[in-house]
Amino acid sequence: MYPLLAELSAHDLEVAETLIGVIRFLLIFLAARALAEVLVRLSLPTIVGELLAGVVIGASGFHLLIPPSAHTELNQGLVNVISSLASIPPEVVPEVYFESFPSLQAVATLGLYALLFLTGLESELEELVAVGAQAFTVAMAGVILPFAFGTFGLMFIFQVDLIPAVFAGASMTATSIGITASVFGELGYLKTREGQIVIGAAVLDDILGIVILAVVVALAAGGSLEIAPIVKLVAAAVVFVIAAIALSRTAAPGFDWLLDRLKAPGAVVVASFVILVLCCFVATAIGLEAALGAFAAGLILSSSKNNHAIQQSVLPLVSLFATIFFVLVGAGMDLSVINPLDPASRSALVVAGFFISCGNYWENCCWMGFFK
Repeated sequence: MYPLLAELSAHDLEVAETLIGVIRFLLIFLAARALAEVLVRLSLPTIVGELLAGVVIGASGFHLLIPPSAHTELNQGLVNVISSLASIPPEVVPEVYFESFPSLQAVATLGLYALLFLTGLESELEELVAVGAQAFTVAMAGVILPFAFGTFGLMFIFQVDLIPAVFAGASMTATSIGITASVFGELGYLKTREGQIVIGAAVLDDILGIVILAVVVALAAGGSLEIAPIVKLVAAAVVFVIAAIALSRTAAPGFDWLLDRLKAPGAVVVASFVILVLCCFVATAIGLEAALGAFAAGLILSSSKNNHAIQQSVLPLVSLFATIFFVLVGAGMDLSVINPLDPASRSALVVAGFFISCGNYWENCCWMGFFK
């Protein structure tokens, strides 16, 4: 996949990868913190600054941070700097850059999991259970209405074919629990009743969205829709949620007992991340998102007597690595596809406007119905 890499010695490749890694981290943190400081002074969440930082230095901006999926050329000035400092040919730099990019994405994913783990730790189990019915109702409305109106709106207003319209409608059911958790946590609303409803609905949204996508993919494949796998997925999701709630009531004492007998430094964070990894593995194994497993891990340990110590040990990881995740999200955006000055992009812009207005309308209806 990267033939020019074979021309580099192991030492030159290691030097180039290290240099690229350092430059990436400098770009990410400097841009994210600079914009976050500006937006905080405007009473906006820091995550907005992190996303905008990604847009500025990413595929829609200066092309300094380009994910492989963006299919965009790297900034030539950056290529020349890396080539000069690492003493490698300029034409090799993009291959080294993109070949080493998965390691940065892995760090970003760790940041997302740490953020959701912290969200679970800060959740009030009793309050979360108490608002379960409302969260479920909000989640159902937030999935069914955007899916239905998005699909039929594309078919009847924009004359989009059935399968693409169904796929687009299914995409409107997706909810970013990571962004939701970050914003509510920063604003101090996470432990409120409304915050628990939103987080609970976001978790259920992700589960329902996975089920819908499974059905849509089966239909688009042209094969017959088999009910058994769908029922199995739904049953696994229900068992997973019930087990997480049950373990949050019973597993914390055993975890505390183990920590009391561990004497080596770092026992709290290591033991916590073992639980985190196990929950992510179980969620992935049954067909759910690993991010849901991370939230469940935090929920399981939320009643631990070491909760505060766990939060303090995880918080620096969230501050560092979650920033990388959100900057990468912004860096992967290609805003040129909705450029209003490009005639070829105007149809995409109209459809995007329909998605945004449709999704926001029904979401606002849901929140107004339950929070008024």
